[in-house]
Amino acid sequence: MLFKSLVVLGGAALAAAKVQFMGMNIAGFEFGCLIDGTCPTGSVVPPDEGAAQMQHFVKDDQLNIFRLPVSWQFLVNNQLGGTLDSNNFGEYDKLMQDCLATGSYCAIDIHNFARWNGKIIGQAGGPTDDQFADLWKQLATKYNSNTKVIFGLMNEPHNVDMTAWAASCQAAVTAIRNAGATSQMILLPGNNFTSAATFVSGGSGDALLTVKNPDGTTTGLLMDIHKYLDFDNSGNHQDCTTDNKEAFASVAQFLRENGRQAMVSETGAGSTDSCQTAFCAQNAFINQNSDVFMGIIAWAAGSFATSYTLSLTPKKQNGKFVNDKLAAECVVAVWVNAPAVTTPAPIIPVAPVVAPVPAPNTAPPLGPTLAPPAIATPIAAPVNSPASNPPPAVVKPSGTPPVKPGNGSPIVATPPSEEPTLMPVSRIQPTVHPSFTSSVAPLSTGSLSSPPTSNASSPTSGNSTPSATQNSNGLLSSVFSSSLFIGMSGFLGVLLV
Repeated sequence: MLFKSLVVLGGAALAAAKVQFMGMNIAGFEFGCLIDGTCPTGSVVPPDEGAAQMQHFVKDDQLNIFRLPVSWQFLVNNQLGGTLDSNNFGEYDKLMQDCLATGSYCAIDIHNFARWNGKIIGQAGGPTDDQFADLWKQLATKYNSNTKVIFGLMNEPHNVDMTAWAASCQAAVTAIRNAGATSQMILLPGNNFTSAATFVSGGSGDALLTVKNPDGTTTGLLMDIHKYLDFDNSGNHQDCTTDNKEAFASVAQFLRENGRQAMVSETGAGSTDSCQTAFCAQNAFINQNSDVFMGIIAWAAGSFATSYTLSLTPKKQNGKFVNDKLAAECVVAVWVNAPAVTTPAPIIPVAPVVAPVPAPNTAPPLGPTLAPPAIATPIAAPVNSPASNPPPAVVKPSGTPPVKPGNGSPIVATPPSEEPTLMPVSRIQPTVHPSFTSSVAPLSTGSLSSPPTSNASSPTSGNSTPSATQNSNGLLSSVFSSSLFIGMSGFLGVLLV
């Protein structure tokens, strides 16, 4: 076991208030998906400018992570339980290779809301856990040698039994690790559109704590968190009514108490003054809690037209990409210009960058197999601003509009163990980027399984108990990073881990 020394400085500890990853969703391969897991492959709009956009975000903005949504149906050409379709997967893999070519981390996102054509995975006659695991086995086999590929198990499960869903996640994790992808990050999503507002209070966090690697560790297993800022948390509206600090503070507390970390893989806002203030404040808060939040992936660029409510698609001016104000200030500047903070904070061990080693652990290792995050303490107090009425829905060419509803929306039809909250609100994907032109057909919402919307508020809370991790020989299985500093006035020393 490698040991590292940590110099403890006198005075207050110095930690960078900055998450390790900041990036964008590059949308298009998931276009058409409904929250019932119906994803017509004819509605897919591959992001033809995706490669150029990612190069811009990396070279000009220093971003370093991208999430690439895709539907299950597209990958297997509508054959549930089938093999990856050579043509469709080949098209998606090209985007993945374009992403990896930038040197960034690249997350696969199966955008099916824990469903296939209306049926829940592992529940209610839906796809079996074996079929779900086989999909991930195939994907992991393709990318098992690249440590910069991230496996996002599922986009926004909702109305699921969390005990059963945790078992489905466990099947996928086991399949991924057994396929040779032993060191990559895996994102574990919770119920209720994996919303930060109810991740703890709704029981998602506790249920997902049971998901482990085949060796019994949790190295590389991150909680997957989403959150929007409009009044119903749907991402449908241009005005923002909260900066989500209370919601993310609840998740941060839960993660610290359980020695775990999370990725905010989807969050976005409209291009209004209220959102400019709230979105920047939210992302700054997440930065300040970078001991438990590994990164932020904003929604969205790719095939979206710049007129889309939540578009972060860069515009072209004089042959170059230029970000809009929201992306420039609340995504790029908030991260690149993150200040150092002087706040004493506890040290959280971070696992070394190696494949998991079997050991009879009684508690999970702390953190993924990556460079250590900075540490800071949470702040609170949400920003409030008036909500607006939903804007009129827009449509996509080809007669089958891409629908991405309810991202992060709280729900009402929940298992008895979960607190009832809001019903989901559809978030419609609008006209695609001007590069993709064809005739426009009227919007059709398809057969959604969700009930009518409601404007009730969603609760946040959470408590748990922290734990330390040791191997069978009593040696610590994690190492502290030499980049973490803590201190107290008048104290000098060296701490060996």
